[in-house]
Amino acid sequence: MGLIKRIRIKPRVRKSFDPSSDPSVLKAAGNALPPKIIAHSYNSNDYFTEEISSIESLNALLTKYPKYTHWIDVKGLGDVNLLEQIGQKFGIHELVIEDIVNSNQRPKLDEYDGYLFSVSRMLYTNPESLIENEQISFLLLPNVLLSFQENYHNCIDAVVERLKAGKGSLRTGGTSYMMYALMDMVIDNYFTLLNQLGDQLETLEELLYRRPNKSLMHDTQEIKRAMIMIRRASWPERDKLNDIIRSESLLITAETKTFVRDVYDHCMQVIDLVESYKEVTTSLIDMNLAFLSNKMNEIMKVLTVISSIFIPLTFIAGVYGMNFAYQDPETGKVLHKNMPELYAENGYVYTMIVMLIIALLQVIYFWRKGWLK
Repeated sequence: MGLIKRIRIKPRVRKSFDPSSDPSVLKAAGNALPPKIIAHSYNSNDYFTEEISSIESLNALLTKYPKYTHWIDVKGLGDVNLLEQIGQKFGIHELVIEDIVNSNQRPKLDEYDGYLFSVSRMLYTNPESLIENEQISFLLLPNVLLSFQENYHNCIDAVVERLKAGKGSLRTGGTSYMMYALMDMVIDNYFTLLNQLGDQLETLEELLYRRPNKSLMHDTQEIKRAMIMIRRASWPERDKLNDIIRSESLLITAETKTFVRDVYDHCMQVIDLVESYKEVTTSLIDMNLAFLSNKMNEIMKVLTVISSIFIPLTFIAGVYGMNFAYQDPETGKVLHKNMPELYAENGYVYTMIVMLIIALLQVIYFWRKGWLK
C-alpha cells in the first residue's frame, strides 16, 4: 500500500471584529469575490436561466416571468451595494444581510414576516485536497429563493442538472422544495467528505502497523481536526432541520417537511459517523504513541544489554590499565602489594580469554531470559 494523499483543512481568513462598529454598516471581507448571479426561472413545463448583473435586470426578469418560480443563485459576496439593493428589493432586514456578508455563521433558521432566513455550512475538498468550509445562505420567499455562496465552486451543480431535466418534484414543489434539495446536497457533501477521510484512516492504520512514525500521527491529528469541523457543522445543521420540520410557516409545505425528515435522518447518520471516526482517530493516535514507546523500549533494551556486557569488561581493562609496577625500575625494590601480573607471561592472552568467557556467559544469560528476541 502506497502513501496516502493528504486531505488538509484550508485556513480561513477571518474578518477582524470591531466591538464599536455599527452592525447595520456592511463591510465585505478583503478576499470576497465579486458576485456572479444566475437566475433560474421554471414551472412544471418550462425552464429558463440567465445571468444577472444588476438589480434592474433582476426586476426585468421577475416582470418577464411573473407566474414562475425563481431561484436566484448569488456566488461571491464582494459587492455590498448590490446585496443591499437585493435586500431592499425583497424587504430583507439589514441584520440578515449582515449575516450573509459575515460568513462565519453557524447553521440556523430564522423566521421573519414574509420570509425565512437559513444558513448552512458547505464542506468539500478542492482540487488541492484542502477542505473548504463555506457558508451558504438562503432567503425563502413565496415564489423566490435566493441562495448566497462565498465562492464560485460548482458544488450544487447536481441540483441545476436535475432542474434542467425536469424530473421529480423539483419544478413543482415550490421554493421550499428547492431549498430542501440544496440542503440535501449539503448533507451529501458531508458523506462524500467523510468517505474520503474514512479511506484515509484505513490507509493510515495499515501504514501504522508497518512503520509507526510521527508523520502518521500528524496526519491522524489533521483528520481529527477535520472531524471536529464536520461535527461543528452537522450538529447545528440537525437542529436547523428540526426547526424546519416543526415550523408553522406557510412558506414550507407539508410535502417539503416530509422530505426534510429524510435529510434529518441523513444528518444523524453523519453525526454518528463523525463520532465513530473521532474514536478511531483517537485510538490510532494512542496506538502510534504506544508503538513508538515500544520501539524506544526495544532500543533502550538493546543498549542496556550492550552496556551490561561491556561494564565488567571495562572494569577488567581499567584495573589492568593502572600500570602500578611490581618492581621499582630505579631502586629494584619489589613492591609486593602492586600488580604481580603486570609482567606475567601470556598475561594479555589470559586476560582476553577471561573477558571473552564473561561476555559469552552474559549473552547466554540474556538469551535464556528472552531479552535478545
